[in-house]
Amino acid sequence: MKILITGATGKVGSRLSKRLARLGHQVRALVRDPSRAQELHAEGIELVTGDLLDLDSLAAAVRGVDAVVHCAAFFRGATPEQAHSVNDLGTQHLANAARAAHVKRFVFTSTGLVYGPSGGRSLDEDAPCAPVDAYPLSKLAAERFLFGLEGIDVRVLRLPFVYGDGDPHIAEAVPMMSGFPPAQRMSIAHHADVAQAVARLLEAATPAHRIYNVVDDEAPDLATVFASVGAPPPDGSNAARALAFDSQMDGRRIRQDLGFEPEFPRLANAITAGAA
Repeated sequence: MKILITGATGKVGSRLSKRLARLGHQVRALVRDPSRAQELHAEGIELVTGDLLDLDSLAAAVRGVDAVVHCAAFFRGATPEQAHSVNDLGTQHLANAARAAHVKRFVFTSTGLVYGPSGGRSLDEDAPCAPVDAYPLSKLAAERFLFGLEGIDVRVLRLPFVYGDGDPHIAEAVPMMSGFPPAQRMSIAHHADVAQAVARLLEAATPAHRIYNVVDDEAPDLATVFASVGAPPPDGSNAARALAFDSQMDGRRIRQDLGFEPEFPRLANAITAGAA
């Protein structure tokens, strides 16, 4: 399959691009600055310069591909206006370009934060969404646009906190979450399992226009997550802010529909394997 991946220099997109290429797919990466993507080029990944807000560049990027995997997003530090522009309008531009080019499948990586505070419950894909922050609000708007778009097969993959493969994501998040309650649980998934989930969505004939959560079997508490990078537990001083990130996800649907089984079902498994 020939696949265009956006966000290919980001945490998820860079690792996903390499894994899909190693599975034998022809991977094309949409990048704003090719000089930042030479590691991808060395893996045999085709680089195409473009931007989600540059319609002409998107038309060229999607030409001749079988599928689009859309990972690009503006997350930390984005104003509500920036989140809307990149994550919602940018997704609309890319999906319209893909449909015009007769791309068969569009996989959108969204976020479990679209559910909003779950109150400690694991929410499945049919749960109502009540996101709090600009980032998940923009992602939910993009999801709804995609499911209203005719003429293209859309699959949405809602991601939790993604870690592993040398990604410093956990360590980088520690300062932001230092005031969260130590017993608060957080859904997570290893980069290897995100890639497995995307590969299954690309290959599955049915069902179309479907949402999937991808998560580990266990949502560890934040004290355990912090300990995995040698940090002391959070102190609970900012529990109100922590509510925006209290989105635990139920991952049964992707297992039942597509036979997904995580390679690293628990954070402890990844640590033991030296893959955290």
